[in-house]
Amino acid sequence: MKTIFLSVLAAGMVAGAAAQEWTALYNGKNLRGWRKNGGNTEFRAEGDAIVGVSKLGEPNVFLTTEKRYGDFILEFEFKADDGLNSGVQFRSQSTPEFQRGRVHGYQYEIDTAPRAWSGGIYDEATPRLWLYPLTYNQPARTAYKPGEWNKARIEAIGGSIRTWLNGVECASILDDVYSEGFIALQVHSISDRNPELDGRTVSWRDIRICTVDPAAHATPENLDVAQINLVANTISPREQAEGWRLLWDGTSTEGWRSARRESFPTRGWQIEDGVLHVNRGEGPEAKGGGDIMTTDTFGNFTLKVDFRFNEGANSGIKYFVSPDPEYPASIGCEYQILDDLRHPDARAGVNGNRTLGSLYDLIPAADAASAYLRPSTFNTAMIVVKGKRVEHWLNGVKLVEYERGTQMWDAFVDYSKYKDFADFGNHPRGHILLQDHNDFVSFRNIKIIENCCCGADCMAGGNCKENCTCCCVDGTHGGGHGGGHGAAHAGHSH
Repeated sequence: MKTIFLSVLAAGMVAGAAAQEWTALYNGKNLRGWRKNGGNTEFRAEGDAIVGVSKLGEPNVFLTTEKRYGDFILEFEFKADDGLNSGVQFRSQSTPEFQRGRVHGYQYEIDTAPRAWSGGIYDEATPRLWLYPLTYNQPARTAYKPGEWNKARIEAIGGSIRTWLNGVECASILDDVYSEGFIALQVHSISDRNPELDGRTVSWRDIRICTVDPAAHATPENLDVAQINLVANTISPREQAEGWRLLWDGTSTEGWRSARRESFPTRGWQIEDGVLHVNRGEGPEAKGGGDIMTTDTFGNFTLKVDFRFNEGANSGIKYFVSPDPEYPASIGCEYQILDDLRHPDARAGVNGNRTLGSLYDLIPAADAASAYLRPSTFNTAMIVVKGKRVEHWLNGVKLVEYERGTQMWDAFVDYSKYKDFADFGNHPRGHILLQDHNDFVSFRNIKIIENCCCGADCMAGGNCKENCTCCCVDGTHGGGHGGGHGAAHAGHSH
C-alpha cells in the first residue's frame, strides 16, 4: 500500500513553538511589491485596502506579488460587491509556455452568488477546475457575510492545503502539483449578459503572511472537515486510519483479472506512469482485451475511480457483478462513462438514462453531468453503497440516488435491457469491473472503503469479512470500523 506523508507537526507540538512572525504584503500607501497581470482592469491603493474594479470586456486580471512563496500561512480580509466573483491566487504561476503567461494555480474562491462556495479551492485556468467545491463541506457555505469584511486564512504546508472563512474551516486538500509560486488578487471577467456589474469593486486589507516555521503554527486537524487526496494512487494517513485501501497499486495487475477468465488480459490493457489504459480496438468488444474486474467481491462500500476519456468514448464502472459462474459475465449495475456530446448512446435509452454518471439504462443522472465534467483531464467517479441505498457522484456532485430491492427498482429493471437477468442488481456482493468498450479510456487512483456496519465481529484486518451479513441493510445506521467515521465522509474524500 502506498502512503503519503506530510510535513505538518502534531498539534501537541504547537504549544511550545516560538511566537508567530507575520509580514505585511500591503504597505497601506501604494502597490509597491505588486504588479498587474492579464489585462487593463484597475487596481488601486485606497487607504488601508487594495481595491479592484470590474471592467466589461476584460479577462480575469490579477495583481500579483513580486515575491514567490512555498510553505506559509496567509491571512487577509476581503469585501466584494454583490454579483462579483473573485479570488486570491497562491502558489500560482505565469509562464510563457502556459497560454502565453496566463495566471494559473491554486485559488481561494470568493463567491457572492447563491452557490456560496467562498473558501473553496479552484485550479485557475487549468483543466482540473474545482479541487474542493463546498459540496464537500456544506456547513461552510454559510460562513460568508455579504456586504461585510470577511476574514480568510490559508495554510499551505508541504502537500497539505487548508482554508478558513470567518473562523470556519472550508477546504482541505492534499496535492503535489504546485509547491511554490506568487500570491495574487483577482478581478474576474464580466459576461456581456451582466453589463450592470461593470465598475463594481472587490477589496482586500490586512494582507499578511507567515513564512517562518509555519508548520509550528498550523491549526490542528479537524476530522469533521472532509480531506480530498489529489495525489494519485496513494492513501493518506487519514484515509488509512478511516479504512481506505487502494484497489489498484498503480504498477501491476495484482487484484484484477479478466471478466471472462482467471488471468489478466494479455492485450488491450496497458499500464503506463501510474495510469491504467484500455486501448482502442477494432471490431466487436470481445475482440479487444475485454472487461477486467476485481478478484475480490464487495457488498457495502464507497468506491472512487479517476477516469479520463478521448473524444467520443464509451466505457463504464460496473458493480455487483455476480460471482455466480452461471450468471453472464460482465453483467452488473453500471456507472456510465460517456462523451455525451459526441457518442450516440447519450441519446438512446429512456430520458437520458445512458448519459454520463447515470445508472446505465436504468436511472438518468439528476443533473447534466457534462456540466461538471473536466473534458481533457481526470475526473472522479464515486459510487456509495450502504445496504440497499446507492449513490453516483461526479467531481463532488451527487448525480444519482436509488434503492435496490424495491418495487420501484423492479419496475426500472423490467423496463431495461436487464429484464431477463434474474434478480438483477440485488446480489449482496459482487465484483467491481472496468469496461473495455473499444475506446481509449484511462483509469487511476482506484480506492475503496468497505462501509461495514456489523461491528468488530465482522472485521478482518480492517475490512469486512467475506461472509459478513451487514446489520444495516437499509443503510440507515452504522457501527464498527468501516461504517463509522470513514463512511460518514464517503462523499467527501477524493
